[in-house]
Amino acid sequence: MLDLSFEPPAAKRISGATGDWELVIGMEIHAQISSQAKLFSGASTTFGAEPNANVSFIDAGMPGMLPVVNEYCIEQAVRTGLGLKAAINLVSAFDRKNYFYPDLPQGYQISQLYHPLVGEGEVIVEMGPGVARLVRIERIHVEQDAGKSIHDMDPNMSFVDLNRTGVALMEIVSRPDIRGPEEAAAYVTKLRQILRYLGTCDGNMQNGNLRADVNVSVCRPGQYEKYQETQDFAHLGTRCEIKNMNSMRFIQAAIEYEARRQIAILEDGGAVVQETRLFDPDKGETRSMRSKEEAHDYRYFPCPDLLPLEIEQAWVDDIAASLPELPDAKKARFMGDFGLTDYDASVLTADVANAAYFEAVAAEAGDGKQAANWVINELFGRLKKDAREITDSPVSASQLAGIIRLIAAGDISGKIAKDLFEIVYTEGGDPAAIVEERGMKQVTDTGAIEAAVIEAIAANPAQVEKAKQNPKLAGWFVGQVMKATGGKANPKAVNEIVAAKLGL
Repeated sequence: MLDLSFEPPAAKRISGATGDWELVIGMEIHAQISSQAKLFSGASTTFGAEPNANVSFIDAGMPGMLPVVNEYCIEQAVRTGLGLKAAINLVSAFDRKNYFYPDLPQGYQISQLYHPLVGEGEVIVEMGPGVARLVRIERIHVEQDAGKSIHDMDPNMSFVDLNRTGVALMEIVSRPDIRGPEEAAAYVTKLRQILRYLGTCDGNMQNGNLRADVNVSVCRPGQYEKYQETQDFAHLGTRCEIKNMNSMRFIQAAIEYEARRQIAILEDGGAVVQETRLFDPDKGETRSMRSKEEAHDYRYFPCPDLLPLEIEQAWVDDIAASLPELPDAKKARFMGDFGLTDYDASVLTADVANAAYFEAVAAEAGDGKQAANWVINELFGRLKKDAREITDSPVSASQLAGIIRLIAAGDISGKIAKDLFEIVYTEGGDPAAIVEERGMKQVTDTGAIEAAVIEAIAANPAQVEKAKQNPKLAGWFVGQVMKATGGKANPKAVNEIVAAKLGL
């Protein structure tokens, strides 16, 4: 396990005219379940389809159409709950959340208010090497998504696309345990990472597959501790909800602005109104959307078209047995098995595809540390420059392992290896074959190296005297020899022979 020190939440303090204030943040993450079909119909969930192409009679709210639960979506939600160390409720139920909007053709959303599928869990959020925060999950409920209203295609009309209608969502609700903008972004990042490892949500925020509703309030120092003792939310101040955030940077900016907005109101003698707000990234500010509704405003009642959902413990146990290795466990293993630093292990496990690639390189190269260095510094750097993902890497894990093995065997130097990497990246091919065909093999013949050293020393007597007075200048001769041999001489052998010839 990772050696983590769980510290009490370090609230971000903001200085106001009348003293310090602290932030309190809770989040509701809407994660689209990875499934080829919707929650209650067989319609496709493919992104980017023509408007209203993925719509069944059920999704369109046609009379007499009854929903049928997609078992795979329920399995994915259970898998998510298990991955977050949450309680799985063997009996849950669906409710109708009633409201009217053009992109909600049924006039209600099927959700879970009273009896959610998943209960309390947790997310460990690392805030630095060896330091973590524990964010408690209150519940995860399964619900169907609404459609999308489009207002910018015509100056006089709005359009409705129902492709997302009925798509399965997991709403992951946290406790108000988050105490600052950076921690909020770190929490979403960690949750997204876990979902991707589990394969239950692709985490694509740009496509709207992962969206965050951020609840922000401010209170005086000491009030949060009183809430922890009493569980009385009154100590935390009035919260405002910022809807549909799909960027880590925007989440942080919105929290910063909203906190200062609320502080200004309170210090001016006013009262914060509980409401739903939107963030305008162009202006860097939140603006009012509507007054915040409570559960009774939606007239929730049990969905008459769906029986209570009953699942068996044996089924849950089977899902638990099939869970993959999750990020924290993988990071700890990488540090233990390969001797990696906390930073390197964090970089390599940030994405499940990155971790798989590294592990394949390490296994074939037989050297985890060298594999980490090459994957992080050379490959990731080049992929970032070219705006490519690891899944689109021109260099396979086997090819990169081949380069590392050539270094270990002494066939090529580190400098030659970088040239070889560039060739493989741009042209492809077997690294060993390229070295042979292009004469890139490192010169290890000590006789040839010694001859080059003698020649360099004989041609530069003044530099010899300087090197004898200051041994650090011997590196100049090493450079001359490497240049004379086209960079192919074994650097270790060159350094040893130069030192011996100069009597250093």
